[in-house]
Amino acid sequence: MIRGQQPIDLVYTWVDDTWPGYSDLLRQYARKDQDSNPNRTRDNLELLRYSLRSVARYAPWVRNVYLFTLWPQVPHWVNTSRVRVIHHDEVMAPAHRPTFSSFAIYTHLHLLPGLSSPFLFLEDDMLFGARVNPDDFLEPDGRIRIFPRLAHTASAALWNRADISPWNAALANANRLLDERFGPARRREVNHAPLMIYPELWAEMLALWPEVIEQTRASRFRSIGNIPPEYLYPYYALYQGRALANPAWRTWRDIFYFPLENWPIHARAFTAIIDLLKPKFMNLNDNFGAHPHPGVVAHLRATLNRWFPEPSPFERSN
Repeated sequence: MIRGQQPIDLVYTWVDDTWPGYSDLLRQYARKDQDSNPNRTRDNLELLRYSLRSVARYAPWVRNVYLFTLWPQVPHWVNTSRVRVIHHDEVMAPAHRPTFSSFAIYTHLHLLPGLSSPFLFLEDDMLFGARVNPDDFLEPDGRIRIFPRLAHTASAALWNRADISPWNAALANANRLLDERFGPARRREVNHAPLMIYPELWAEMLALWPEVIEQTRASRFRSIGNIPPEYLYPYYALYQGRALANPAWRTWRDIFYFPLENWPIHARAFTAIIDLLKPKFMNLNDNFGAHPHPGVVAHLRATLNRWFPEPSPFERSN
């Protein structure tokens, strides 16, 4: 443990679009093709299972594990005596449900009951590739570590543009808020990696921009006017003196971003690089589109089983 810190909990978000009734619910609310993009809801690799195996192997200091998901979903293999499943309806207002927007979901993370301060947040496609300790995420004085990349995010001027992706529009909107509050700046992308969150600081950030947060929560899908809390929070923490930006070399050393494409050679090359580098954090981001390549899927599943062959205590024994 880091000096003076209480035990640290871990929170995942997850959804499975093959769950009975989910597709009907999605069609009921979807208005655009991007609303039904399976890249954000597919669970064909069971990455959460392997992420939890990586936690058991490389982060045994984690106290409690939470899974925040859509009611009534629960992975069939999860040991619910070791993973606390919290459904959206337990903390979200009825007017904001159902939601298919990660932005909206993330604005509720700090409301999960009994969470430690701080807690570690992982998306379900993030895995540990080597031993990690709390001081990989926190400075000795309690400041969170963030991992900027070299590329810059969209300018604040683009926040209401309909001709860019909802993700980039949300980044631009976050930059607009930060510019207005803390002064104009060019801000770098924040790498996809586990994020240490202080619930009270998260709540303080949300309370600063109530109208934008309400619009984000009320959006069923990513929409213009939303913000990505996982990007806004690191920069808000920096401006409050509660975070430290790691140098780019450490970002590239510790974090490996693996886009899952439908190219067998690409998949084999990337898994070979991971075997060589053994990064602390891996993000396997689904870019398969509508039809994942069967050979790539088979290779990735075999690789995940090779990396993490032993079931974790977070899995049911039968």
